[in-house]
Amino acid sequence: MHWLQRHWYRVTPLHFFLLPASWLFGALAAIRRALYRQHILASFKLPVPTVMVGNINVGGTGKTPLTLVLAAQLIARRKHPLIISRGYGGNALQAQVVTADSDAQHCGDEPVLMARRGLCPVWVGRDRVRTARTALQAHPECDVVLCDDGLQHYRLQRDVEIVVIDGVRRMGNGFLLPAGPLREPVSRLKNVDAVVVNGGQSSARKIKFGMELTGDIFYNLLDPARTATARDLQDSRCHAIAGIGNPQRYFDALQALGLHCITHPFPDHHSYTAAELAFADCDALLLTEKDAVKCTAFADARYWVLRVDAQIDAALIELILRKIATHGCKAA
Repeated sequence: MHWLQRHWYRVTPLHFFLLPASWLFGALAAIRRALYRQHILASFKLPVPTVMVGNINVGGTGKTPLTLVLAAQLIARRKHPLIISRGYGGNALQAQVVTADSDAQHCGDEPVLMARRGLCPVWVGRDRVRTARTALQAHPECDVVLCDDGLQHYRLQRDVEIVVIDGVRRMGNGFLLPAGPLREPVSRLKNVDAVVVNGGQSSARKIKFGMELTGDIFYNLLDPARTATARDLQDSRCHAIAGIGNPQRYFDALQALGLHCITHPFPDHHSYTAAELAFADCDALLLTEKDAVKCTAFADARYWVLRVDAQIDAALIELILRKIATHGCKAA
């Protein structure tokens, strides 16, 4: 984790020096949002409903698993979702489709992860409005857009706003960037349609919906049809890597499965090399799905991936269906 991020989840003397910058950041963010709200800055409405899945803090909270389960549940209800993303960590500029074989260095690791699930079309591009419009032209059957990580992208109007919170780390020290992890103040939660807590204990206030990430089956990165349980791996010398927002969440999940691993946390969206993962005393290297998409090119038979799926409150998808049914009746 970046050295500054270590200060975001506690209060240290460093915050006294960073608070003025945080106040400035907060003021600029508030002004920017007000300019969109007053229509001084232009925003655009898509021809189909848009569901925005995001967070108010920096770092992984579970947006991508939530986006995937929402796509699956919409499909189960005879909807045809389209997923769009900025493709953070990639260098794609123009709107383009993401496939299971796309380069994560170009399209971003999370979009490639979602494309490999094969649920619905996944597109990336720096301009989310243009990306969504281009994708909808290519897929006219799509009738709802899921925008992964775009809460602060006010140029794209939305019918539903969903904020995901890490139920363990919560809001950190509660300060805005750079003194803390928040992109927007906690008061922003009063204006969203749903707050989803990923793990931890939910509070009764604005926290409406719970989410848990579950999974106990590993698949081999080189041969996905080959699977293993934690019991199959218990006698192996296991190393675990995680380049996600909260690596400890993954390591805790492995421990809960009864696996004792040598753990290696990496920065979020880290680009791996074979040399970094060449552990001599390793029988099994355990990866997250997000990390796996960046390791396929140099993986060997020791690479195992834990697939996880989000379990959510059934009421969340019903809320979304009610909200998107009013699309076109009023501006988002």
